[in-house]
Amino acid sequence: MSADPAAALHIPHAPLPWYREPWPWLLLCGPAAAIVAGVITMVIAFTSFDGVVADDYYRQGLGINRVLEREASASARALSAQVLFNPSGDRVRVTLDGAVEAGTSLRLRLVRAARAGADQEIALAPIGAGLYEGSLAQPLPGRWHLQLEDSDRRWRIAGTARLPADKVIGLAATPTGAPTPAPTVAPSATPGNAPG
Repeated sequence: MSADPAAALHIPHAPLPWYREPWPWLLLCGPAAAIVAGVITMVIAFTSFDGVVADDYYRQGLGINRVLEREASASARALSAQVLFNPSGDRVRVTLDGAVEAGTSLRLRLVRAARAGADQEIALAPIGAGLYEGSLAQPLPGRWHLQLEDSDRRWRIAGTARLPADKVIGLAATPTGAPTPAPTVAPSATPGNAPG
């Protein structure tokens, strides 16, 4: 026999309660993480509005023919434009080329694909032959759709650009059925020619 009396007596340890064992907690981590992620996703979904789906989508779908007619009218007039934002982003100048009636006022729409609340419509007043200028709230950085049209909505030219832009953004009319071309970006205008 051994000389140690404690070694000779084998006393079983009392089992620990379940919450003191590591395995139940390890097994509960996966489902608990999924529940937390689901709650976070629901909070984001309910508190933010993506604005992608229009309330009057059916009416907009019916109006696509009018848009195509306006683009065809712009193509027939051989319209093109150069858009320049001033460095602070609160003024815009448009140089319009093509067959346009003198004194026509224009509208420039800045449309954000994923955030309808950030869209802007700028009234452009004529300041010279083929030159128009207007004020705007500084747009958020990112990709924007630019739509230039006359105040009577007879023609429209469009394009896309990444704002803020320190270069001239070119817009041109597209023939009916042709895809919208990528905007051309010209070198920066001289500071004396920038709007503002």
